[in-house]
Amino acid sequence: MGTRAGGRRTGPKCIAIIGPFASGKTTLLEAILARTGAIPRQSPVSSGNTVSDHSPEARAHAMSVEATFATTDFMGEQITFVDCPGSIEFAFEAEPVLAACDLAVVVAEADEKKIPALQLIMRKLDDLAIPRILFLNKVDKAIMGVRDTLKMLQPASSVPLLLRQIPVRKDGVVIGSIDLALERAYIYREYAESQVADIANDDKARELEARFSMLETLADHDDHLMEQLLEEIEPPKDAIFDDLSADLRAGAVTPVLIGTAEKGNGVLRLLKAIRHDAPDVEATRKRLGAPDGQTVVQVMKTIHTAHGGKLSVSRVLSGQLADAAELFLSNGDTAKVSGIYKMLGKDQTKLTSAKAGDTVALGKLDDVKTGQTLSSAKGGIRPLVTLEPPQPVFAFALRPKERKDEVKMSAAIQRLAEEDPSLSLRHNQDSAETVLSGHGEMHLRVVRERLEGKNQIPIEGHAPAVPYRETIRKGAQQRGRHKKQSGGHGQFGDVVIEIKPLPRGSGFQFSDTITGGVVPKTYIQSVETGIRDYLKTGPLGFPVVDVAVNLSDGSYHAVDSSDMAFQMAAKLAMKEGMTACSPVLLEPVMKVEIVTPSDATSKIIALIPQRRGQILGYDARPDWPGWDVVEATMPQAEIGDLIIELRSATAGVASYKAAFDHMAELTGRLADEAMNANGKAA
Repeated sequence: MGTRAGGRRTGPKCIAIIGPFASGKTTLLEAILARTGAIPRQSPVSSGNTVSDHSPEARAHAMSVEATFATTDFMGEQITFVDCPGSIEFAFEAEPVLAACDLAVVVAEADEKKIPALQLIMRKLDDLAIPRILFLNKVDKAIMGVRDTLKMLQPASSVPLLLRQIPVRKDGVVIGSIDLALERAYIYREYAESQVADIANDDKARELEARFSMLETLADHDDHLMEQLLEEIEPPKDAIFDDLSADLRAGAVTPVLIGTAEKGNGVLRLLKAIRHDAPDVEATRKRLGAPDGQTVVQVMKTIHTAHGGKLSVSRVLSGQLADAAELFLSNGDTAKVSGIYKMLGKDQTKLTSAKAGDTVALGKLDDVKTGQTLSSAKGGIRPLVTLEPPQPVFAFALRPKERKDEVKMSAAIQRLAEEDPSLSLRHNQDSAETVLSGHGEMHLRVVRERLEGKNQIPIEGHAPAVPYRETIRKGAQQRGRHKKQSGGHGQFGDVVIEIKPLPRGSGFQFSDTITGGVVPKTYIQSVETGIRDYLKTGPLGFPVVDVAVNLSDGSYHAVDSSDMAFQMAAKLAMKEGMTACSPVLLEPVMKVEIVTPSDATSKIIALIPQRRGQILGYDARPDWPGWDVVEATMPQAEIGDLIIELRSATAGVASYKAAFDHMAELTGRLADEAMNANGKAA
């Protein structure tokens, strides 16, 4: 024991600050920056003047809506902290950030309602193999004891939550902490370094019990320590610190530190733990499988600034990077660095170079996207990170209020999508709508606010059109004749068609049983073209599906017949014949898979029938203790704002996936409303 960790890792570090919504992440970052001298004083989040609140949207909604980078120095070492949004709607911001970080500080509190959100975060860290420290925040307001709190939070973590500190209380109020490794007490002082003190006699028994529990957990990974505990031999402090560092870096435990970020309490001990225990960029490089011996840069975030243009916030994983350096993308394309900057929120300081471990913003890499890997190797290297945004769960159709802004809006959305790869934009051919999709109502509200505020483009938005279709219930035979005589050649086309319904999902089928050349082969294709053109909008106002049409008879004129005349005759026949075929509206029905905390499953099951859904079943979510998966079918028209209700019922953590399942008949009031909205009377 004593050499497992291999000593303290020096050099620049990159630390993610992550946690459930409103757990105090931004407050903690402010406290860290104030304690390290990067900012003159700590500003409360409510002031709207924190480093992370540099966007109007963050200030307006009192929440982080994007990852914020801040580089500071602590005890001679450079550390970049990244404040990641806590809301699940902006969670994808953390994906490219976490991959290139050395360690995550998970900010949590004694709130049972936030355990599912904490579990989502811990699972993501597991998937990426990111070591983590848990900072138990707001201990001054907690009613529950810290050890009981850890028992409550433990189901959210796949590895043991290892308590490193216990609170010191006076008259029921938390006034400090005891470090179980140092066996030293610290009395809190607001916005200042804690005062070192002896452990009071009343606290010694609690400290000994908690310390032994910590050592027992460490002994699970150190046989020598286990022998010492069994023989009641006091292990040396340096060996304990070595075990703490080794187990943290290996992801075997999650050390838990306590404090109140709002008052700056516990921040210095957290910084010292990061400095001493956190892995360095070499461990991160190996975890990502980046090659050594060359410059490798991982892009974590794209930012479009008002005056400086595009910035690619990146981690240098190995090598050196100079301004004007030429780098290669994974596809072999080149990118030239134009400016290297140190970040502190929205402020940048120009640098001449960057080294392995540095987190910097690189200027004007126009063709470089978030998540891409750059290197000095000619032809590039394989991508180190694969970004897979979750399926969008909320959408709206948007257009500028003034037509002259269409090009401007398109360019602005493209920039926003570069900054946030989880946004999805598509053009709906049927409805001629531009549809923007994202991960919740607030997610898209922020996008709209940025279009209207930052880009000065007034926007109109509404729910996207549902792709209704129509079909027929019975068949009919119909003649269509197009005859027009004018000065020169006339127009003549005459067809007899048979219209029949097809089984659901069959689409459209065309055939002909023409004999004797009553309709020349030259014009049979024209008839099909006319029919297909008509089917784009049927008698109810929607595209027609699951219909078979047979051309059985007709006539032509040797001079006046033409391709266009037979197209017109076919359309006339369809228009008159379809009304006799009992047309009916069809709506798309989706297969929906909802993931929810188990304690909210009954609420989810209750709301599904309210949206005309049918429950197919539910079961425990595989490998996710405390979560269920509910399967159902639901009309697409009912899914538009489903996520709002799901999140409301689950403290903001439920989500769903939806895929087309089948088309179903829609009649009555809902059909009338759909047709009226489409400008067609029932």
